[in-house]
Amino acid sequence: MEVQETRVQTDRIFTIPNILSMARLVGVPVFLWLILWPEFGGPKADGWALLVLAFSGVSDYLDGKLARRWNQISNLGRLLDPAADRLYVLSTLVGLTWRDILPLWITILLLAREAMMAVMLLILTRHRYGPPQVNFIGKAATFNLMYAFPLLLLSDGSGWLATLAAVFGWAFTGWGTTLYWWAGILYVVQVRRLVRADTTAD
Repeated sequence: MEVQETRVQTDRIFTIPNILSMARLVGVPVFLWLILWPEFGGPKADGWALLVLAFSGVSDYLDGKLARRWNQISNLGRLLDPAADRLYVLSTLVGLTWRDILPLWITILLLAREAMMAVMLLILTRHRYGPPQVNFIGKAATFNLMYAFPLLLLSDGSGWLATLAAVFGWAFTGWGTTLYWWAGILYVVQVRRLVRADTTAD
């Protein structure tokens, strides 16, 4: 009976963790609009953009924790959670690079990793595998970048607070970028093993 309940819960869509992930996805275009508003003649809305990012970080922590605690880990959640993470990373990269807060070479480095992951997903799909499970290093990388981006946005100002935000923001950026690529390489190794096992079985 317990196994059956777990299977049913796995297929549910409207769980609290999934709703949190959906809300994070809705926040992506809102955040991008807020951060780019000054570039199109609007007022500076960095404070609101930071609030959206803060909500994203909190909900990212909660959806995984609640899914495990309430046994609400779902197939949809496995797709929504990393999708929301990647979209926030991509939208923040676009916004910060557009505003010349983040150097183009870091953006290219992070986008190259995303391109590599897209290729891995295509290979997995071709061999009829689902997306790889998010590992601890990948989550740690995302957390570092989600700390880095608000701090870098906050550093786009003057005074001691902006200076302090720049120091910690660049530290988190370095750690996050390194971990992001490390997690990506681990995914490549995982995909290679799966494909090799699949080929051997054939």
